[in-house]
Amino acid sequence: MAGKLAGAATAAVIQKLTSPQGVNANLAALTAPDSSLVVPLETAQIRSQNAGADLAERSHSTKYPCMNVYCEKLANTLTEKFRTFSGTLRVSVEVRHSQDKLDGLQDVLELYVDSVTQVLDASRGDWGSGMYYSGAYEVLLAAVKHGGRNFMQTAKISFDIGVSRN
Repeated sequence: MAGKLAGAATAAVIQKLTSPQGVNANLAALTAPDSSLVVPLETAQIRSQNAGADLAERSHSTKYPCMNVYCEKLANTLTEKFRTFSGTLRVSVEVRHSQDKLDGLQDVLELYVDSVTQVLDASRGDWGSGMYYSGAYEVLLAAVKHGGRNFMQTAKISFDIGVSRN
């Protein structure tokens, strides 16, 4: 049951991020028309995976920026006593951006984070299949590291999805 719930939640998030009203539409609205630093994401750059950046780079070619969506935690709190699963799933969207110079790296990463949070803001409510999203999230920005094209920075957006299923 846990694997099916985690897979369904990550698939729902990826579907929302890649939809016509998803990340790319928000990026276009957030950036100036002549901005070449922010590029739209291809579907292959948004994947269901929980792997460190160094491991992902070694296993396959990674195109930056990229987003990894994964279920971090499941909690069956039995808020509805006679359901098989009634609780929350903690889902994370990890945004990674890399470029050859340090200047502007965090600014570009923050644009991608803003586009994800706008998708989440627009997705409040019932997601179907017993899942619902209240709208709360938290963002953690990591320090810049060596990796990718030279410099890489990661942001992690975490949020809870309520689940009520038999």
